[in-house]
Amino acid sequence: MTDFSVETLGLYTDYYELSMSQGYLLSGKKDESSVFDYFFRTTPFEGGFLVFAGLADLLDALTAFRYSEENLNYLKRLGFHTSFIEYLKEFRFNGTIFSVREGELVFPNEPILRVEGNIIEAQLIETLVLNILNFESLIATKSFRIKLACGEKPFSDFGLRRAHGTGGIQATRAAIIGGASSTSNVQAGFLYDIPVSGTMAHSWVQSFGDELTAFREYVRFNPGNPILLVDTYDTLRSGIPNVIIVAKELEKSGHRLAGIRLDSGDLAYLSKKARTMLDTAGLPYVRILASNQLNEYVINSLFEQDSSIDGFGVGTELITGKPDASLDGVYKLALCNDIARMKISENIEKMTFPGRKSLYRYFDAEGNFFRDGILLEHENPDSCDFIYNPIYPDKWTRVAGLGRELLHQKVYENNEISQPLPDPLQCQKYLFSRAASLPPEHKRFIMPHIYKVGGSTELLNLRDQTRRKIGENFSEN
Repeated sequence: MTDFSVETLGLYTDYYELSMSQGYLLSGKKDESSVFDYFFRTTPFEGGFLVFAGLADLLDALTAFRYSEENLNYLKRLGFHTSFIEYLKEFRFNGTIFSVREGELVFPNEPILRVEGNIIEAQLIETLVLNILNFESLIATKSFRIKLACGEKPFSDFGLRRAHGTGGIQATRAAIIGGASSTSNVQAGFLYDIPVSGTMAHSWVQSFGDELTAFREYVRFNPGNPILLVDTYDTLRSGIPNVIIVAKELEKSGHRLAGIRLDSGDLAYLSKKARTMLDTAGLPYVRILASNQLNEYVINSLFEQDSSIDGFGVGTELITGKPDASLDGVYKLALCNDIARMKISENIEKMTFPGRKSLYRYFDAEGNFFRDGILLEHENPDSCDFIYNPIYPDKWTRVAGLGRELLHQKVYENNEISQPLPDPLQCQKYLFSRAASLPPEHKRFIMPHIYKVGGSTELLNLRDQTRRKIGENFSEN
């Protein structure tokens, strides 16, 4: 469920989409068919993959993409034509959307999502598509990188207070898809039915006369798996000794202390010292959690230092997608009235693929991801023996005889979601299963191996023909 505060989302767009759509209507183009592709060009975090996320939120938002009387009055004040206002009164997105599954691993320049509809409805939803998919995919990818660093040890999303406004709700959803086991974000827990968790803040300890009393009072009112923050004053000389006292008292009452949290200082050193102190006191079951400006690189370093940390709370760097500010996902016209369309650029890598396309994944003999292939939708994949590098077409890969999978599925049609969509934890499970088939060289953080994506002969020929035709128009002018 999308956490938008309004029930009509027609204004959740950029002005130019409205002005273009008005132009389509007034120029008689409103019934022209169109196909748009959503894809991205550069993998975030200098990594080797993107985790696709945001699909369920997007489709949920599309069902609310309409215009209220208040919306239309606002557009009148902006100067939009009366006939366009009348057109928007009954507007619904009745197009069709094909997409890869949420939680899928995807790669640059491949059509992740395809939108089909009349030119106005497909144009008006552009910003909504980009806003939701770019953001959630960025955060899900960051989250999965953190999960790769954590391995079997869990981490929780602690980022709401550092998130970009209410975007923290969607960011938490994406963080769960990417691998977080829980979140401190209670609103997201309510909306998406995801696990919530938390410890305590320094203010609790500071509000009491002494740390031991603060710990005793906290576990008295929170006896179910309490976790105590031990670095308010002095971790090793105060925090851990007081934890041991409280943990022993809990044992006598039939309860157990779940864990402690380290939030400052040398986390590797303090965790090892704390582990020794807890074990010596007969408390091997007390887990040690760590937070404080963590990311995948810091967590990797903590493992390399043989820290005794059992789990992590990751906030700012996860929820903001640091250091990348955004994903460069784009939404480009590929077909209009059954005529191939493309964007021309002096750089061939920025030229778009024309036509209605399908995305296939090919597997090697061990069942691992091998190549992704972009074919025109009408092509028979059994007849596609080779796929070619779209920038250097003299480089090719033979895919005949390989196992393959069509990644696109219909997810939306006639203002309705076509099939039940998985919840965030189901998407996470799917991601983990897919990641197990992605060779490790694509998952490393430093200079990952580039995953190969190619196009069919027919697709590249269509691109070249369309480019030449556009060039001929230049010559005529």
